[in-house]
Amino acid sequence: MSGFIGRSFMLFSLLATLIFSLLTFLLGWPSYETWLPLWTFEEANLPIAIWLAISLLGISMGVAISSTQLAKKKERAIDAYLQSVLTADKQSNDISVPAVSTKLKKLLSEVTMLIATQKKSLLKMSDERAEGEDKRIQERIIQERQRLARELHDSVSQQLFAASMLLSAITEQQESDNQEIPKPLAQAEKIVQQAQLEMRALLLHLRPAALHNKSLTQGLEELLFELQQKVHFTIRFRLEDVSLSKGVEDHLFRIAQETLSNTLRHANASEVDILFVERDGLAIFRVQDNGIGFMKDEGNAGSYGLHHIQERAIEMGGTSKIVSVPSQGTIVEVKVPVEKGVEVDDTNRSSG
Repeated sequence: MSGFIGRSFMLFSLLATLIFSLLTFLLGWPSYETWLPLWTFEEANLPIAIWLAISLLGISMGVAISSTQLAKKKERAIDAYLQSVLTADKQSNDISVPAVSTKLKKLLSEVTMLIATQKKSLLKMSDERAEGEDKRIQERIIQERQRLARELHDSVSQQLFAASMLLSAITEQQESDNQEIPKPLAQAEKIVQQAQLEMRALLLHLRPAALHNKSLTQGLEELLFELQQKVHFTIRFRLEDVSLSKGVEDHLFRIAQETLSNTLRHANASEVDILFVERDGLAIFRVQDNGIGFMKDEGNAGSYGLHHIQERAIEMGGTSKIVSVPSQGTIVEVKVPVEKGVEVDDTNRSSG
């Protein structure tokens, strides 16, 4: 309201000054004789001077009302424009700028660009913060897995090994004395041996999934050499150096851990063959055992590890195939495309 009154008073003053200047030019400098007609001539019982004052006041108020409404309309348009810039998901170029002066339009464009830049910066910071938090969580998970693996290896695994050696010594003594081994003793030895296999599978599962600056072939060799020293079945492997991205190698290494862990726990195999080669632009990883196998429906419904293998293969853009025949064994095979134009070292490493 105060703005309207001030605008009206300013316009009235300007118009009054203009009319005064015009009358002074026409009638001369104000005096009683020269300006007397403004008061003697009347219209509707009011002097001409009064009518001039009323007209000036009306014109001033009308112009003030129009300019106030126009200013409010532009203010609402600018407010709506800025609100749309703040809330819109699309680019600011797609939002129409209100009809304002060129200078104000330029200023609005600069403000729009600044808001869009700040939104992108904030979004990037939020994404980086989330990624950093995920990375820290993953690092803590890996550290906890390693701690559990060390504690299990140093305590439970060693105790199981000692119990197994003790039971083996007792059964060997019974056999050397030509005595029949008590059934509970044989069952206890079998249970301890199975517990050892379960523990080795668990320790294998708890190993870090990342290769830590090693190639997939190097990581698999280290893993398989270690397993050969701890398990009672034969492990044969053939590994080639295949050029793959770091993410794909980590996925394949984790698949190898999952597959070998399942073999230790469930297969009851005497022979396991591992193959990692490149053929026809595909990296092929295969684990085959001669264990007890399983029915397909049973394996798909009950094996959490097998589902993980299939999911990891899909994430790499590859395919997986799991074939199992009861009493004959299981084959797990994963194929991943090899990037073209990458030079591959075909040096083979094999062990029997």
